[in-house]
Amino acid sequence: MPSNQPGIQSPTVPTQAPMSPGDEAPEGTPGTGENICPVCEGKGKVNGVACTNCDGTGHVNVGIGGA
Repeated sequence: MPSNQPGIQSPTVPTQAPMSPGDEAPEGTPGTGENICPVCEGKGKVNGVACTNCDGTGHVNVGIGGA
């Protein structure tokens, strides 16, 4: 419940970065990085329409490294 008393701050809810369907994690997540979208091959469009995997950006955020 938010407080209206001076000097007492209400708790904040962290916001999550927007994600495209092809993203494995939000941008800035440790252990992830930007890669070319495998569906549109970085073009941002498929058959003249914005790629639904990367939302037309041409890139996705994916996990890197690993075992």
